[in-house]
Amino acid sequence: MAEEIINRVAASALEELNLENYFPKEQVVVFDLKPFLFMELILKEKEFREKLQQTDWSIYEGKIVAVTCTADAIIPVWAYMLVASNLQPYAREVIFGDEETALKESFLKNISKIDFGEYADKRVVVKGCGNLPVGEYAYLEITNRLRPVAKSIMYGEACSTVPIFKKK
Repeated sequence: MAEEIINRVAASALEELNLENYFPKEQVVVFDLKPFLFMELILKEKEFREKLQQTDWSIYEGKIVAVTCTADAIIPVWAYMLVASNLQPYAREVIFGDEETALKESFLKNISKIDFGEYADKRVVVKGCGNLPVGEYAYLEITNRLRPVAKSIMYGEACSTVPIFKKK
């Protein structure tokens, strides 16, 4: 008579947290001020404002926009404010920096919205390996937020974990 096969991983009281679920789904695009500058070096307010008025802002609809200036130019703060005020009705998020910075900030915002109370006194496995480029910063952040509430934190897959933290 064959013994019943028991999946001990499925029966365990582990909570899996997959960071890929919080990875931004929206496209990240860069808005560079350089083409809006006179000779791509100098900001002339009147020309800058005219070029902004001629811009089709709807192309940023629902996207995460990284606002930067790749020219070695002195840009007054109000210029960034003006760009943000034009992007705001269309973009999902407007972030200062390059594409990588925008992706990181948006990802961290998504993590901050997690209800960590649901992980109180639970054994949590933070899923490793996946298809999306989840950065080290995300693993640091999730650990910082889980440590005060979780009973234990592990990294990997339920069948093969690396212990990270355990309440004493």
